[in-house]
Amino acid sequence: MKIEHLAEHIAVIPTLASWLHNEWGHLSPNVTFDDLAARLEKQATRNKIPQTFVALEGETPVGTASLIENDMSTQKELSPWLASVYVVPEFRNRGIGSKLVRVAIQEAKNLGTSRLYLLTPDKIKFYSNLGWRILGCAEYRGENVTIMWYNTEP
Repeated sequence: MKIEHLAEHIAVIPTLASWLHNEWGHLSPNVTFDDLAARLEKQATRNKIPQTFVALEGETPVGTASLIENDMSTQKELSPWLASVYVVPEFRNRGIGSKLVRVAIQEAKNLGTSRLYLLTPDKIKFYSNLGWRILGCAEYRGENVTIMWYNTEP
């Protein structure tokens, strides 16, 4: 399993857009599959935010994660964010999600980012085990979420 920039694998954009739409589309009912695909095309970059990573088993995509400017319209002062961490169900519990998060953290650090944020409704323990800390809780788009942060500096 390897993790690479989406910029090197743009052919998988429809697959990633489908995953994200199926997993979180209910939170943004006005965002279509095509909208997600277009957003991913813009995130198919290197050395800047936004950017997306893809986990590959051979040449098959099995997971993704992104660094974006903001993931929460009610918290615009917080930036940048780790977002859209997703691993296909049959590949979960193999360390792929953790590896995606670590790669994104390292890239943020390489870009000079001292702090990252994320929101999660239900993966607090997963992120806490990777060193993320709770900033607070909020209701966002009809869901109770926890906002977490990670300091990339020692």
